[in-house]
Amino acid sequence: MRDLATEFEAERGRLLAVAHRMLGSRSEAEDAVQETWLRYAGALGDPAARAQIRELSAWLTTTCARICLDVLRSARVRREAYPGQWLPEPVVSPLDAGAPTGGYAPDPAERAVRTDQVGTALLVVLERLAPEQRVALVLHDVFAVPFARVADVLGTTEVAARQLASRARRAVTAPDAPRHTADPAEQRRVLAAFVAATESGELDPLLRVLAPDVVFVGDSGGHFPAARQPVVGADKVGRFALGLFGRAGRYAHRVLARPVLVDGVLGLQLETIHSDGRPIRMVTSFAVDQGRITGLFNQLNPEKLTDVPPLNDDDQWPPRW
Repeated sequence: MRDLATEFEAERGRLLAVAHRMLGSRSEAEDAVQETWLRYAGALGDPAARAQIRELSAWLTTTCARICLDVLRSARVRREAYPGQWLPEPVVSPLDAGAPTGGYAPDPAERAVRTDQVGTALLVVLERLAPEQRVALVLHDVFAVPFARVADVLGTTEVAARQLASRARRAVTAPDAPRHTADPAEQRRVLAAFVAATESGELDPLLRVLAPDVVFVGDSGGHFPAARQPVVGADKVGRFALGLFGRAGRYAHRVLARPVLVDGVLGLQLETIHSDGRPIRMVTSFAVDQGRITGLFNQLNPEKLTDVPPLNDDDQWPPRW
């Protein structure tokens, strides 16, 4: 068992990255990886059975993907009954003090997750896909799993697996999908302009940093008031953002804020007091393309922010870059 555990731990970070990209939930991903370990220990505890597995990484990936597929099928039903809009649990990391446009991951597993992330925007778009499409796309396009093995996971033919990935690819690149292509330096410049525009209280400066088809999605899980449908269009999103962020410096209660990495992309973390006296925390991630914001994703469901570290007293609004 000690040898099995050592082998599995060497693969844990990659499995967590696979599961997180498939499920969009860090807690569900961790559960899927733990279930993979239980199946691994049960099926391969006999040395003779283990000796028959030539590619352990492939065996574990296939097992983990099948578990994720089952979770996705059940999650689809749960999310249809979710109050309001749904966003994934954010993976929040502090910026590296020595490199303001970079970041660091606190452990190897976290580093593996962030290596294969391109922000909340992709995770949100992946939610549009059927479970089989999502598994096919993530396994093949992100982790380079051959279609023959993808077909084995899905219980279908290789041709069908290719078709599922192709349909998923079209959905991910659809014209209405939020685009995120900016490097860290551009992200920092655009977010600094966004904060300055909201601080001005004027709509025109904000419109200059918002794409015409920008979308705003807010997930409160029913705990706080939030738009029940995405807000779409620069004018509507601009006015909404002014109402949300523009008042930050004028709230009756102090607002704490700092730039952070959200799913590997620059974003904002905020804390204040709601009008009803409850503390409220928010993590906002952004999608940026060609110098403009194409998507804002505001997570304020406290059940999805339990792993986010609290802010300090010196994290004042507006955030320092």
